[in-house]
Amino acid sequence: MTERLELYRCEICGNIVQVMHEGIGELVCCNQPMKKLEIHLKHEEMLGEKHIPVFVGDKEIQVGSIPHPMLSEHHIEFIECFSADKKHIEIKFLSPNEEPKMQLIKNENYAGAFEYCNIHGLWLGER
Repeated sequence: MTERLELYRCEICGNIVQVMHEGIGELVCCNQPMKKLEIHLKHEEMLGEKHIPVFVGDKEIQVGSIPHPMLSEHHIEFIECFSADKKHIEIKFLSPNEEPKMQLIKNENYAGAFEYCNIHGLWLGER
């Protein structure tokens, strides 16, 4: 069973999809089941790498206590924040050479944020 906001990736073509409506079916791409992206947590942080989304005040999220590299071969693809009830989200897609930061538009009380590193996967930061 899928759950709202879960992310799945095709291991053949690299497509990433997010679940908007929970269901019992299997997600398939390129005639293969998609793999659910497992969330890395703070205690798994790698030495020398900063992946945890950090809330800076009420209006900004940055990736890591020091900026994550944003090179073409190693970068953050997106940052997404969400409310505790998963009814409100904001997302920003990033490109290499862009700062790994997101300015929040809504005045929601966001509970956490995900970021996706093209090499190290999906990471969670909680408020």
